[in-house]
Amino acid sequence: MRRITGILLIAVLSILTCTACSEGIATKGKKYDVARISQDVVEGSSQFAFDLFKKLNDEDKGKSIFISPLSISTALTMTYNGAETSTKEVMEKALGYKDIDRGIINESYSNLLNYLQNADKKIELNIANSIWIRHGQEVKENFLLNNESNFNAEIDTLDFSKDSAVNTINEWIDNATKGKIDRMLEPPINPNVVMYLINAIYFKGEWSKQFNPERTYDGTFKTFEGSEQTVKMMSLKDKVLYTEGDDYKAVRLPYGNGKMSMYAILPNEDVSINEFIEGMTVKKWNDIRNSVAETDDVLLQIPRFKLEYGIKNLNETLKYLGMEEAFSENADFSGIREGIYISRVLHKAVIEVNEEGSEAAAATVVEMAESAVVDPITFIADRPFMLIITNDTTGSVLFMGKLLNVN
Repeated sequence: MRRITGILLIAVLSILTCTACSEGIATKGKKYDVARISQDVVEGSSQFAFDLFKKLNDEDKGKSIFISPLSISTALTMTYNGAETSTKEVMEKALGYKDIDRGIINESYSNLLNYLQNADKKIELNIANSIWIRHGQEVKENFLLNNESNFNAEIDTLDFSKDSAVNTINEWIDNATKGKIDRMLEPPINPNVVMYLINAIYFKGEWSKQFNPERTYDGTFKTFEGSEQTVKMMSLKDKVLYTEGDDYKAVRLPYGNGKMSMYAILPNEDVSINEFIEGMTVKKWNDIRNSVAETDDVLLQIPRFKLEYGIKNLNETLKYLGMEEAFSENADFSGIREGIYISRVLHKAVIEVNEEGSEAAAATVVEMAESAVVDPITFIADRPFMLIITNDTTGSVLFMGKLLNVN
């Protein structure tokens, strides 16, 4: 049996086709129009996804990785709605939005998020957004309205000085991810934290063509370190959506009615997984997506597995991608309020894959903090002081003294 040297899992959003693209559709109380999802936004987000993944892979070469680029980009795009001047520009470049109007970005997300949740009745996909504001802090109304209307964001205020605020936020994440992610924050909240912007995603889908559990067997998986471990290997031999390139083989495993899929991409045995990921581009990804074709009598074997990644602090990764200014006290988030910056971006994602399908969840937390307050320069002579009278041209000291009390 051919040993699996590595599997790259990618969240697939290649579902932007619809029989009613030309008109708005309302389901679950939310209206969307697939035709109003900008391909520039989708392609830019894909570029961000690969840039982010490759940087994380560089940081964690010896670890398994699983992230939700959609969760991360959604939380950061909500934050981007308050960015102005050069901070807006660096976020646009990093997120793949360069030269795209912010109104188009918001409109695209509004339609995309609502469409994704209604794309396939056989798939459970919940995407939730929230903004939590420290009690007593003023936030610009337009920023809140933008995120409420385009991202369906829930908005609430909490007393961050109480541990119960952390519990409330964690409970929201727990509920939004169906218990898959139950804790992202720990008390106490730093006194300079003003706001949290949070995205949570829960996904559960059954394979369009399920694996027969009776064909699952104890197989061997060769780990990254070169050791062998016994795993539950799922197996089927059937028509499979398959493709291969110079340095890989790939399969597409559809969920539900086929609008969402998991792609498993297997590098050749002489190609390391890290080397392969380093060479991945959006073009190569599109080539894989476009070339898979139904192929007869494919023997497909893939391990049953669970994977958890995080809680991962994305600060340094995002700075590397060009967003450093957004994390500095020079950041301009005046669209939210003056004097704040991104202090942390936290991400966690989990997945379980078995014979029936996949269950996955992710949460992203963007923490906004106040810039350090610079005390005004003062000179209040309310205690003994020294005085000197000089000629400033020559520097000659004319008088010198000290005042100990005032008569």
